Amino acid sequence: MAALFALGCCLSLLPALQQPGPSIGSVAMAENRRLVWSGALAAGLLAGVALPPLGSPPLLWLALVPLWAFGPGPAALWAAAAVLVSHRWLLWLHPLDWIGVPLPLSLPLCLLLWLALGLLGAGLVALWRALVGRFGAGRWSVALLASALWGLGEVWMAKGPLFWLGLGAAVLPGDRALAGLAQWIGAGGLAALQLLLAWGLWRLLACWWEGRRGLWRGWLSWLLVLALLHGLGWQQLQRSALEDPGAPWLSVLVLQPDIPTREKFSWVQQRSLERQLRQAQADAEAQGADLLVLPEGALALGQGLPTAAGVEVLSGGFRQEETQLRSSVLRFPPQALQAEGGIDKHRLVPLGEWVPGGALLRWAGLSAVGGVEPGAASRLLQRPQGDLAVAICYEIADGSGLIAASRAGGGWILASANLDPYPLLLQRQFQALSQLRAIEASRWLVSAANSGPSLVVQPDGRLGASLAPMEPGTLLVRLQARANQTVYGQLGEWPLLLAAGAGLVASRSRMRQS
Repeated sequence: MAALFALGCCLSLLPALQQPGPSIGSVAMAENRRLVWSGALAAGLLAGVALPPLGSPPLLWLALVPLWAFGPGPAALWAAAAVLVSHRWLLWLHPLDWIGVPLPLSLPLCLLLWLALGLLGAGLVALWRALVGRFGAGRWSVALLASALWGLGEVWMAKGPLFWLGLGAAVLPGDRALAGLAQWIGAGGLAALQLLLAWGLWRLLACWWEGRRGLWRGWLSWLLVLALLHGLGWQQLQRSALEDPGAPWLSVLVLQPDIPTREKFSWVQQRSLERQLRQAQADAEAQGADLLVLPEGALALGQGLPTAAGVEVLSGGFRQEETQLRSSVLRFPPQALQAEGGIDKHRLVPLGEWVPGGALLRWAGLSAVGGVEPGAASRLLQRPQGDLAVAICYEIADGSGLIAASRAGGGWILASANLDPYPLLLQRQFQALSQLRAIEASRWLVSAANSGPSLVVQPDGRLGASLAPMEPGTLLVRLQARANQTVYGQLGEWPLLLAAGAGLVASRSRMRQS
């Protein structure tokens, strides 16, 4: 039904999508202004739906078609709609009275944060579309340049505090075969690929509306390219699915305590966590686990383990570095009660854990702890039994950081998170991003989250065993610590940079000829 609706929207917009001459629909926009703006809104809403947790590339391609045809204004509306739909989980921050925000101000503040994110997305896409219009979107060289720049932009933004979900994640969970190409080009390359496929679809639809003959060759070529891309991606996944005979196997016990964030520091919840942790330590020893892992923020500042056990523990918690508070994954060796090392969270949630100028404003942010400072950029946690790559909550969006840790020796990926009080929508987006990170690096990934998702992802992106969301429990998983490197792990963003360079050279050459 969604696909039929999307196709109907595209067909109804064809008068505005055609391109008379070298300009990008300028006449059509003048004559069909209302259709253009309503079409941009509908396509943006559809794009937001097409992103995870649905993860439907065909819907996204249809939703991206108007983005190539319309100008910066409608493109901004498209982006705002897409961002607001895909990030609607932000509204679950309400109520904020548990951190001192008066209840009457709670919902307006959450709405303001949500709308500000949509406005930021609108501004960035409008700038991108203005650049496309300057060069001329109808040229393949411009499409290549613009798509590569978008992909590079997603990679760059994922290193900062204001990015969660982009076009690169749209392939999952619905199209794992296409996601296999992430082993070559990463999430940024996947984002560029979605835009290029949508550009080809736009050109075919526009030519069909203009009544050109012989378009069957164009449609056949587009479908053949699509089939080839899926075949190549599936081939990569089949290679990742093969067991590495030289890689050691590990047993990891995951504890999902399901402690409400708004009550986590209460005496009752702390006692509940202590009971669960004692039992999990005993279970880990009894089941022969090599590791016990706890989610982000499970332990308070200075809090140790309730009992010494013969199994290593990796737990989310907090530690003090001089005067700075850090959110960390702490490492407790076997028989230790206190942490002996760990890795600090680098990419902090804006306004949640970190506020620009927060010290001057005397505001620690919308967090149960507040005032957290970022740690080192490296996501590699070194340990005697073998290094691993670590993503603490929000950091799962930064694929380049985790691929760098894998390249440096991380044999598997640990994703530690606390997604309470957000809805299942965010958990499913986190799960899709976890699948993408596993595919990019061809690594096993274990997710340990307070209320979910707690699960294991295989190197080919397949989901393994998992715990039910919003319920306490433990999960024993087996995984391999690998040492192989994907093409993306070796080359990083160089393919995207080369594509952008080739598009720029070809565009400038074409402009000089004209």
